[in-house]
Amino acid sequence: MEITISVPDEFAVPLIPPGQEPSRAALEALALDAYRQRRMTGYELRTLLGISSRYELDALLKEHKIEKYTIEDFEQDLATLDDLGRGSENERSE
Repeated sequence: MEITISVPDEFAVPLIPPGQEPSRAALEALALDAYRQRRMTGYELRTLLGISSRYELDALLKEHKIEKYTIEDFEQDLATLDDLGRGSENERSE
């Protein structure tokens, strides 16, 4: 699929990071937003952007201040630990 956008000149400069190709900046912005919203996996993001390693992906995510471990992940981990704690309490009482 090809996507074309038109941006007035006065807005193009602040939108595109210095030294980066405009089409690449737009692709990264769309892909990173999809990843941030969990509509795209890390593997899909790497494939789309041509990133060869997970380390390079981690660097890109860090550069854009995108955390892979979210508050939702933390809450799910807490719930799992709580469930595991209840399971061991039930085992002790038997």
